[in-house]
Amino acid sequence: MNKLIIAATIGAGLPLLASAQAAVDLANLSQLDLSGTARYMSMGGAFTALGGDLSTLNNNPAGIGVYRSSEVGLTLSLMNRNTETSTADVTDKHNKTLFRANNFGYVGSFNLYNNTTPFINFGASYSRVASFDRIMSGGWGNMNGSSLSNYIAAMTNSEGDIPSSDMQFDGRYDGYNPYLDSNIPWLSILAYNGYVINDNADGVIYSGLMGQGTYGTGEFKTREKGHVDEYNITFGGNVMNVFYYGIGVGITDLDYKQYSYYQENLSNAYIAALKVGAEDGNPDIVNGRADYRLSNFLHSSGSGFNLKFGVIFKPVNQFRIGLSVHTPTWYNMTDTYYGGIDYKYTPNDPAYLINQPENPSDAPITNDGTSWHDYHMRTPWRMSVGMAGVIGNNVIVSADYEYRGNNMSVSDVDGNEYKDVSSDVKTYYKGVHTLRLGAEFRVTPQLSLRAGYVYQTSPVKTEAANDGVMIWTAGTIPSYTFNKETQYVSVGAGYKFKRFYVDFAYVNRQRKSTFHAYTPILVDQALDQASPSASVSARDNEFVLSVGYKF
Repeated sequence: MNKLIIAATIGAGLPLLASAQAAVDLANLSQLDLSGTARYMSMGGAFTALGGDLSTLNNNPAGIGVYRSSEVGLTLSLMNRNTETSTADVTDKHNKTLFRANNFGYVGSFNLYNNTTPFINFGASYSRVASFDRIMSGGWGNMNGSSLSNYIAAMTNSEGDIPSSDMQFDGRYDGYNPYLDSNIPWLSILAYNGYVINDNADGVIYSGLMGQGTYGTGEFKTREKGHVDEYNITFGGNVMNVFYYGIGVGITDLDYKQYSYYQENLSNAYIAALKVGAEDGNPDIVNGRADYRLSNFLHSSGSGFNLKFGVIFKPVNQFRIGLSVHTPTWYNMTDTYYGGIDYKYTPNDPAYLINQPENPSDAPITNDGTSWHDYHMRTPWRMSVGMAGVIGNNVIVSADYEYRGNNMSVSDVDGNEYKDVSSDVKTYYKGVHTLRLGAEFRVTPQLSLRAGYVYQTSPVKTEAANDGVMIWTAGTIPSYTFNKETQYVSVGAGYKFKRFYVDFAYVNRQRKSTFHAYTPILVDQALDQASPSASVSARDNEFVLSVGYKF
């Protein structure tokens, strides 16, 4: 083996110090898609004031009060998801086809033969309300003086004087954390043992690999997959066919997986190496070749519940006003986690070698394991208002406005809130505004044509989106993604045959995002370097089919 080169893997199933999730993770897991029956999606989901559709059970529960007969229905969809990731040097495209059940539901309508309260209705439904499937990859041909190693060093130094003796890796990352009370970020420990950061000044000041004259390339790949499913139980009715009400309970199931790596290949890097024959065993900082890769796996899963309240008011037959309020969803969550670093360093000066075992044949070194963490998570609340009108006898138009707050939070199993994460949520995120428009034209009593449009604002504050603040992440995953605006355009058709119906919808979704390999670097409490970033454009084409029976 060449004694001037050592290749190794340092891995850890790492319990997280401050919390299971950072603010950026909460925002990712709280996002929702336009999803439901074909009629609902083809009209842009603008049903807050309309009702009479199975999707209203998880939109405005008062919509169940509009029913005058029972109904059972099933919705299937076929989605083609296209993701394009672009940097100044590379453009990567990924394509994936997903087949899923969007919605299944039942509404039981009970006629009370009473002029004041003519109907009492009950319903139950299943809906897939979010899909996380996405692949992003790319790279930078010139790191422009920025390096993940320098960010980790700056982050480590910001925690105060941490002796290098406390950063030693001892292979016990299997659920036991010997430094739980020392407030050392796990990314710092992992990077130190992978020689991604170096110590000097008596082992309490840390530096990265990027220095004067260092140059090189960076590369990343992130694959996300998973979903949020919601099961709704809804009760409602109407008063004198003028006022409709509803209340619902939503039971949610969340499953999210992320596989990612970030890699740098640096020349003339500042690496820690031992001089051959040195007696003190203390490494010097010398120039050389540095190649390393940080790999991560995260599995977040849990279940939760929320409540929904809604009303619809119909002062005249041609006009309706609707209002719905959704509480936050309260989750019980579990994270399973793995992080590891692979590295290879080669000093330019043959008089040096990398700090390594006495017997080089002992390398590569492997220490890994799996850990888990239980916690509570709360997503934002939502409120929708809508109006719908009938023009003539064959045209329906509707419009909704929805506001979603930014009151996300995470707490331990005893209910103690992680206030630093809540503070980060307020720093990075703002409320989201959504406009939904829909129209239906009844060509014949059996055939209807539909169209819809949705516009959703970015949830990210301008300063955070433009590298104006440091973005904290959890565990050993330094990357994060900020979504910009989202738009949906939809069309569809429906046909009724006696008590049966079939509906079709085509939905196009476009969402732009920005991927950040790591946060802007904080040096002496000032932002010193912007983070390497990539533009992400997602374009989805979804074909939706609903069939149902009314009785």
